[in-house]
Amino acid sequence: MISTQLIIFCINPRCNSPINPMGDSVCASCQTPLVHRYLWATGLLSAQIPPGTKVADRYEVIKQQIWLDTQPGLPPDVPEELPTEVIPYLQLYQERLHLPQAYGFASNLEEDKTDILLLENAPIDKTGNIYPTIVEAWHEATAARQVYWLWQILQLWTPLADLGFSRSLLVADNLRVEGWCVRLLELHQTPDNEQLSLQNLGECWQFWVTSAKTSVAKGLQNIVQQMCETEIELEAINIQLNNLLLAAAAELPLVLKVAGSTDIGPMMAQNEDACYPNSLSDLDEPLLRHLSIVCDGIGGHEGGEVASQLAVQSVKLQIRALLAEVTEQTVLFPPELLQEQLEASLRVVNNLICARNNEQKRQGKERMATTIVMALQVPQRVQTSTGWQSNNTHELYLANVGDSRAYWITRNYCQLLTVDDDVATREVRLAKSLYRKALFRPDASALTQALGTRDSESLRLKVQRFILEEDGILLLCSDGLSDRNWVEQSWQDYAIPVLTGQMTVEDAVCNWINLANEKNGHDNTSVVLTYYRVSPEYLVPVTLALPEEIIEAEIQEEELEELEELKELEEPTSFTESSQILLDLDLSEEPPLSPEIPPTLITKPKRGKRLVMLGGVLALLVGSTSLGFFAWWQINPQGFQQMCRQLSQKVQSVCPTGK
Repeated sequence: MISTQLIIFCINPRCNSPINPMGDSVCASCQTPLVHRYLWATGLLSAQIPPGTKVADRYEVIKQQIWLDTQPGLPPDVPEELPTEVIPYLQLYQERLHLPQAYGFASNLEEDKTDILLLENAPIDKTGNIYPTIVEAWHEATAARQVYWLWQILQLWTPLADLGFSRSLLVADNLRVEGWCVRLLELHQTPDNEQLSLQNLGECWQFWVTSAKTSVAKGLQNIVQQMCETEIELEAINIQLNNLLLAAAAELPLVLKVAGSTDIGPMMAQNEDACYPNSLSDLDEPLLRHLSIVCDGIGGHEGGEVASQLAVQSVKLQIRALLAEVTEQTVLFPPELLQEQLEASLRVVNNLICARNNEQKRQGKERMATTIVMALQVPQRVQTSTGWQSNNTHELYLANVGDSRAYWITRNYCQLLTVDDDVATREVRLAKSLYRKALFRPDASALTQALGTRDSESLRLKVQRFILEEDGILLLCSDGLSDRNWVEQSWQDYAIPVLTGQMTVEDAVCNWINLANEKNGHDNTSVVLTYYRVSPEYLVPVTLALPEEIIEAEIQEEELEELEELKELEEPTSFTESSQILLDLDLSEEPPLSPEIPPTLITKPKRGKRLVMLGGVLALLVGSTSLGFFAWWQINPQGFQQMCRQLSQKVQSVCPTGK
């Protein structure tokens, strides 16, 4: 059917007049923001449907294979039994930053009853235009971005190859870019008679690297030659490409401004959130320039605020030790090692909170826990592509548990970097449901994991690594702000003034919190905002340049540092009386798994050893993870010793023996 009037429906089910002209930003009747959800229609059939057609009395064909859902408040059609073509999209949901998601199906009944798979989160902008291919954007990209794009493709090779879809990375028109981020239009299955390898990927890259920027061209050509002419292992290529990426990124300057705050909200009796930094943070603390954390406590006034504060303070102590280790090294730590270390730190935090629960005999919903989203900017030293020594490789590591979120915001886009740990996401990841259908479950937003509910071995952790190579804002927030998609709907009003120098970071944090209290006033809200600037030609008046020497080896006086951190743990500033009692407890036994907590449906990761420290990694994991255990040992010495006795003799050797 050819459309004669372009309309879009309001998503508010209580709206009295939901029909609006397409292109309006808010509903004329109820002032609800209108959702323009552009979809990618897969398959040869969809390519034959001309623009201007309305499919299934719902989907407006804007351009070839680009459809607009004019009724975004309704669930899309999904067969009772999911077709096999949709399963890989569900299994790869954790890669949603780079891959589209299965949205639903549509039938063009007038011509063909074949169902057309529709994809959301496709590389299509807010006006319905598809993002450029890598080929189209290559010549305008910086040297760091060119290498960064190739590095992202290499990280996708294994997960796609494992499911038989590595061919998706060899179709040039399928590889799109939204700024720094590589995004795929759809998945292309590798034919059974094809055996794709790194040689095929290298041949695909050959055309691009011939026109790479001068500072990285030789390095890229050498890597591609190895991929094409030898049977080199993926790990070896990964190491070389990572080293070239860090050397290219280190050419750029990096200055930042960070601010954070937490607010009780208009309806809550107490604040169970915690964040770092906040208004009480020491502005001269070196850690301030690298670490940001948001935690949302669970468990009411009897424990939620304790769990979130414990998480923040324990993470700070462990990260301080990690950064001290990094600054003392003369060789680059690979991202896998730092990712494992951050995972180990979160497991320590989890067991610390879990031990408190078990000591208090808390069961079921009485157990205190916390979500966490944390970002760590790691300042490694490296020789740049042009030969000078830089003090920062521009690496940013991001970890999250629960539904606290991280967003990357520039003048042109707002990207959600994290995936929530909730029931809706679990149903998708287990290939039981499409996401939009899962959202209609009554328990869709219930958390499937948080720090402290059960033993750390049950945690599913993913630590992501990003490269800071463009001006942008990293926004960490609790669900007090992110609920009902208010970040996605309002980011331009609250972030662009910071990027253009018209607003300070501190004022932006206050404005985000005020928005949350106005729109989502049912909860506490925490916001930490970091503005990273790498462009040398644009100086923002409100942004203070920080010293190039990011962190000094002032942690040499270890005992003094550790005592200061423990003092912070023992002297919280705003706890209720019952919460203070919890913090003063000295635990006496190892936290067992609680029989009252129902087991999660998430498959437990295959871990042959108890913590990352046991995995054979060398100085870093043994050294700084033991500093993480130091926090546990100080707060719960007897329980910690019991845990240590269950580990191997090698690991027991690093456990403190007394207090």
